[in-house]
Amino acid sequence: MAKSEYSNYQKDVIFNYYQNLDAIALGRLGELVSELYLAETEAKKERLWQRAHKAMVNLKIPPAIISHIMGTKDVRILAKNLNEWLAKSK
Repeated sequence: MAKSEYSNYQKDVIFNYYQNLDAIALGRLGELVSELYLAETEAKKERLWQRAHKAMVNLKIPPAIISHIMGTKDVRILAKNLNEWLAKSK
């Protein structure tokens, strides 16, 4: 198998992706909040909450906050915390 060589541009793109990984994950969590607001069935809400839980774990949110959000499963609480996390990341 040939050795993979990246151009300088490709190296910069890869580097920037990993530098902004937290911001990308917060953006995806924001999309999940929107989807949770719009979800109509309980099954879909449960799947979205599981994805939100996984996203918060990947973002290294303190377990106490995650358990509170997951215990209430209130989208408003998740959205409020997300806004705080976004503010801290800037």
